Amino acid sequence: MASKKASNKRQRGAQKSCSNVFSMFEQSQIQEFKEAFGCIDQDRDGVIKKQDLKETYGQLGKLNVDDEELDAMLNEGKGPINFTVFLSLFGEKLNGTDPEDTILGAFKLFDPNGTGFVNKDEFKRLLMNQADKFTAEEVDQAFALAPIDPTGNIDYKSLCYIITHGDEKEES
Repeated sequence: MASKKASNKRQRGAQKSCSNVFSMFEQSQIQEFKEAFGCIDQDRDGVIKKQDLKETYGQLGKLNVDDEELDAMLNEGKGPINFTVFLSLFGEKLNGTDPEDTILGAFKLFDPNGTGFVNKDEFKRLLMNQADKFTAEEVDQAFALAPIDPTGNIDYKSLCYIITHGDEKEES
């Protein structure tokens, strides 16, 4: 009896995670992923296997793909890669963010005194002039949800929480 209950619970959990995968994307995006899946699933059996990947790479002109590289790709699915697994893998890649502590660590580089705040104007200047330079519009968009106090400082701990957990205002 207990094993039947556990089995039913596992099935419900699996169904729940599958349905969440489809809710992560709009219908048009799901259709695009379906088309991509169809292109990769060379033998049209509904599962992407090593041979499917080899043939897809071959069509793209890459003929010498290591088996280890292909195995690593397939192992990301932790089982047969059907369309639902394929979609969940892309969902994780597209919607994932770095862990909160990683983002906090990056902000702390700009906060040597450990105040929990960075100056908005100074941070904007850095974003627009260093590495992958942001445009003014991109910075404004990035700051749209940022908690900024009246003195112009960004509460980066709160911002990290918003980045990793979402914004309550956005969800309601």
